[in-house]
Amino acid sequence: MTRHKGKRRLPPLLVRRLDWLLAQILFVLLKLARLLPTGAALNIGGWLTRNLGSFLREHRVAKKNLAAAFPEMSEQQRKEILTGAWDNLGRTGVEYVFLDRIFDFDPEAPGSGHFEVDGLDRFLTIRDSGEPAILFSAHLANWEILAVCAAAFDLDMTALFRPPNNAFVAEKLDRVRRETMGDLVPTMAGAAIALSSALERGGRVGLLVDQFYHRGPALDFFGRKARTNPTLGILARRFDCSVYGARTIRLAGGRFRLELHGPYDLPRDEGGEIDINGTMQMVTSIVEGWVREHPDQWLWMHRRWRDEPATANTVTG
Repeated sequence: MTRHKGKRRLPPLLVRRLDWLLAQILFVLLKLARLLPTGAALNIGGWLTRNLGSFLREHRVAKKNLAAAFPEMSEQQRKEILTGAWDNLGRTGVEYVFLDRIFDFDPEAPGSGHFEVDGLDRFLTIRDSGEPAILFSAHLANWEILAVCAAAFDLDMTALFRPPNNAFVAEKLDRVRRETMGDLVPTMAGAAIALSSALERGGRVGLLVDQFYHRGPALDFFGRKARTNPTLGILARRFDCSVYGARTIRLAGGRFRLELHGPYDLPRDEGGEIDINGTMQMVTSIVEGWVREHPDQWLWMHRRWRDEPATANTVTG
């Protein structure tokens, strides 16, 4: 008699109670962090995740991802990258309660605060053109700051985001985001309609394009197939609008560098329309280049690859 072993799942009520408990612990820690000097709080956040992250299931996911992405590296090199990635994640979490202190970019005195900006002229062109545009980014450094910057300087942007699995954290985070980041659309049914509406009125759409999407095409990412959300390519084909890439780089001393690149010359099919799969592969390759430059600032803990076959799906308009 064969016995099938499945994953043991906790009762929903117990899961909800555990989520509530974890959320309350997190909220208390963040309130305590707010009482500390910014630098000290961020250092503590980085220290906690560096030292506690290795006990989590996500640590094993990250180790597997790094080994597959950088097989030529030694185990010690990959360990140093993962330590940096946990440090970055801890700092990013604490930075939520200090956004009002950290974000101090002044276009009249660039470089005077915590931020350097490359592409300010592009930003002003996007903001003042009155034409639709798509901006993509990745989970690098503190990726939330890009939306904060856009809202602070009156860029009409609607950002697509994935809520955390913990419903209590998601509710709190949603309130914080909406106070500082403008229009937000969760990844759920109807999201594509909301994004299309924003572009139709001449607005801009912000997308994070580096997470697994089970219905997306399997594209090349670090030499492996990774399923990718094709929303950017679909919207770019429908509206034939400009596409830009934006990223955050964490610098020493609690500082950041914001970069805005583009507009990109997107691949087109024989009929002259934007090629969805070709565009998504181009964007994915750009993100790979960013991650290779600063691998210790990317979210390796996410299951980006899931043993995909070698043949990529095709998404058409």
